[in-house]
Amino acid sequence: MRSLLRRGPGAAAALLLALTYACLPAKGWSQQGFGSWQDDLNPISPSEWNYDTAAHLLERAGFGGTPEQIQVLAALSPSDAVASLIRTDSAAMPKLSPFDHSGIHDPGLDPFPPSRPATTELAKSTGEALGVKVKPEGNRRLQPVVNKFFYWLRASVLETNRVAYWWANRMVKSERPLQEKMALFWHGHYAVNESKVRDYRKLLTQLELFHEMGMGSFRDLMVAVAQDPAMLSFLDAGVNVKGAPNENFAREIMELFTMGVGNYSERDIREAARAFTGWNYSDLQFVVNSEQHDAGSKTFLGRSGNFDGVDIIDIIMEQDVTADYMAGKLYRFFVRDELNPTTQAALGEVLRQADYDVATLLETIFLSRDFYSAASVGTHIKSPVELAISTYRKMGLDSVPGVPDFNQATSALGQTLFRPPTVAGWAGGRSWITPGLLLERGNFARDILFPDINFIPPDRRNGSREIQSVARRIREGQDITSATQPSSIGEGQLMAESNMLADRDEDFNTRYGSFRGWQMAIERVKPIPRHTARLNLSQWVRDAELQNSSEVVDYFIARFMRVQPGEDARRMLISFLDQELGTSDIAGAESYMEDALRMMLHLLLSQPEYQLG
Repeated sequence: MRSLLRRGPGAAAALLLALTYACLPAKGWSQQGFGSWQDDLNPISPSEWNYDTAAHLLERAGFGGTPEQIQVLAALSPSDAVASLIRTDSAAMPKLSPFDHSGIHDPGLDPFPPSRPATTELAKSTGEALGVKVKPEGNRRLQPVVNKFFYWLRASVLETNRVAYWWANRMVKSERPLQEKMALFWHGHYAVNESKVRDYRKLLTQLELFHEMGMGSFRDLMVAVAQDPAMLSFLDAGVNVKGAPNENFAREIMELFTMGVGNYSERDIREAARAFTGWNYSDLQFVVNSEQHDAGSKTFLGRSGNFDGVDIIDIIMEQDVTADYMAGKLYRFFVRDELNPTTQAALGEVLRQADYDVATLLETIFLSRDFYSAASVGTHIKSPVELAISTYRKMGLDSVPGVPDFNQATSALGQTLFRPPTVAGWAGGRSWITPGLLLERGNFARDILFPDINFIPPDRRNGSREIQSVARRIREGQDITSATQPSSIGEGQLMAESNMLADRDEDFNTRYGSFRGWQMAIERVKPIPRHTARLNLSQWVRDAELQNSSEVVDYFIARFMRVQPGEDARRMLISFLDQELGTSDIAGAESYMEDALRMMLHLLLSQPEYQLG
């Protein structure tokens, strides 16, 4: 099936097309009279509202949807359509299932030591670590402690992958798609990484915070995030103490979270860091260690006083630049990258006048003519998560397939939930598209339509050669010392003397601990369901009463594409379908058309235009 892509544009040409289309209005949009709406924040009128505008709203304020879902929005007035996404009554919505914990966290794991050496030193000095007592005598007395250390590292990774799946299922299933889209925005804005936090529970708690507060007061959300254990852990709150303030959080809160570069001084960073001293967490609870808090006077952004962290956030909110910065960042996420400074200032004023109520700003944006202008429609390159979720929603699925693996697929495309590359989140935009990534996007579509029959769940195995080597040797009957020798040393050779001394009668074996940790984690972490996408494209065609291959191609284009492919691509798809069916008559091919329809849809979803929304 990979060869199907070669029937379309070549990788380099496809990339050029994708980047070119990202700078152009959607085909046909300017002919509808929307070309002059750029930067017009006046609301769109009911007479200007139609199926296409409703589809665009659902694409950007959610993840797209089926024709039936779009029709529901199109039948409303613009204000009612926007309100149905923003001002939803959560009590009236179907309840989404809470995350199903595997029960992997044990008493004693918290506070989790920063490293394996720190863990073993703690065990040596106290006789216990991570809830595990040191063996009183015998070989490798600290091995159970080391096993437990690696167990939690592995188990948290696997459970985080399950949280990502749970969230992806919410994105697909939820009748409040904007709530999920906002959570995705805040996840990139307040970017924390599992490899630093090392506790899936903290990541889940932060995500639930975004779900609950994501469309409310930005000020209140900022305070909540500043007191959130995931952020406190990620930005080193534990070492931010009186007399030795750590500037990480103070710098990021201004540079990335509220104001942007150039709107504060180095002194402001130092003084803000003092205000946040003593802020920490105990397990999943925010705490203030008063003896570590600097209670002295600080001078911050021209104000002086005995400030704490909340005071610092309130002073930041008083700055005009804060509302402008946040309005601009939200606009670029939901509308387009290019933002007129005058428009940004106007939106910043909306946010200020609304006392930082995010829903009010979103309502202004989604009702504005600018949002539906030719400059805005079809110019957004979908992130990998947006691409995957919108594909599933447009297919009418109510859950994320287990094959292909969601985390593996989005990671191959450059985005893994709970693992942003930096504290600044993902770069987005054109960084999502390279020749290789464009091919991978086509392969993702293929893997949904033609799932791999040899699929091995990544959460049930460890891909490391070292771990596989240890497992194989132990299975062959070797002892721990022999089984854990480095792979670079031949199995028939003697180990280097230093390795023998280190592994012979030591208190623990790190390589075995890593191997045993994976075993323990896989035993306890629940598996991700591994069903494939339940699709019946033939039924779609029958339900729509399509009669020939031209009508079929046009139906699929209308269902999946917000940017229409060129006429040459359309003719190519029709010709391809004719060839695979052996006829252009659908009635004659009804009994065997499913595979041909899937191959045609794979080609369609591999087109550059499908990457745009």
